[in-house]
Amino acid sequence: MPQALARITPQRIAAPDPVPLTNREKAAIIVRLLLAEGAPLPLSALPDHMQAALTEQMAAMRLVDRDTMQAVVQEFLSQLESVGLSFPGGLEGALSMLDGHISPSAATRLRRLAGASGKVDPWERIIPLPADRLLPVLEDEAVEIGAVLLSKLPVAKAADLLGKLPGDKARRVAHAVSLTGNIDPDTVRRIGLSLAGQLDAQPPKAFETGPEERVGAILNVSTAAVRDALLDGLGAEDAVFAGKVRKAIFTFGHIPARVTPRDVPKVVRMVDQATLITALVGATGPLAPVADFILSNMSQRMAQSLREEMAARDKVRDKDAEAAHSMVVEAVRTLESQGELQLVIEDD
Repeated sequence: MPQALARITPQRIAAPDPVPLTNREKAAIIVRLLLAEGAPLPLSALPDHMQAALTEQMAAMRLVDRDTMQAVVQEFLSQLESVGLSFPGGLEGALSMLDGHISPSAATRLRRLAGASGKVDPWERIIPLPADRLLPVLEDEAVEIGAVLLSKLPVAKAADLLGKLPGDKARRVAHAVSLTGNIDPDTVRRIGLSLAGQLDAQPPKAFETGPEERVGAILNVSTAAVRDALLDGLGAEDAVFAGKVRKAIFTFGHIPARVTPRDVPKVVRMVDQATLITALVGATGPLAPVADFILSNMSQRMAQSLREEMAARDKVRDKDAEAAHSMVVEAVRTLESQGELQLVIEDD
């Protein structure tokens, strides 16, 4: 048989007409060629049904002649060059692009419909969510469900969530992770669908912060007299809420207890010197320890220079002192929001 085939020359046999290829066959050829070249292919980003279809097509194919391969590659490159726009691909990518342009209720409905169709991986929706959205679910769910959730998350986010759980719950969830070795992918997907449904069922929030934090932020920049009067009134109306507001308040007088000594120089650099001197001179009576704390946690040379300017400064009005104190507090809050310092949490 080999000798018979060898005697057949190209002149004695006509080349067969090319068989039209389907798009799926062309995709399989491109993927096979790229894999042969060692190019990285993020095929896992495709929906499961598309990954399965591609794999089945590659399993059904055998040999492809060079002319066909080159024609497919040329067509593929031509299509790439003619692309004018690209879309994110996948529901989550589309929803991220349209964030702020469609209503939260419409986005939730689309996610539910896509989850029911079985063509969307629910974990693509869950994994990017912030830890504060996932923590309530982790606290309420069984430890086995929590173990699956932590196993699907990036290590850093999983560690952050685990550290926020009560000690006993954290230990039980961590132990449950050891029991997930033989869990099948379909079960993991169904758990993801259930968790995604719970998360989507959470009503959208109009405000990013809690009510006590919003009231605390308002009272932070209020005068001491107004702040004390409002806190007394809140205490009479709702003692629990008033207690939460007191914890959310950060004023000039809280600096020694809640700002670490090593962060004082950062705060001082954020405030212009004239304002800082006004704040220190105006720190009298109960606020005198705050001035001592600030001055004792900077370089001796700078502290001595400030003390000399303070001695030469006349007594400041209460209104000016409170304005300067607010500027110092604002500097602390700015550094906190930028991640440059972390306020000490006071014990109950």
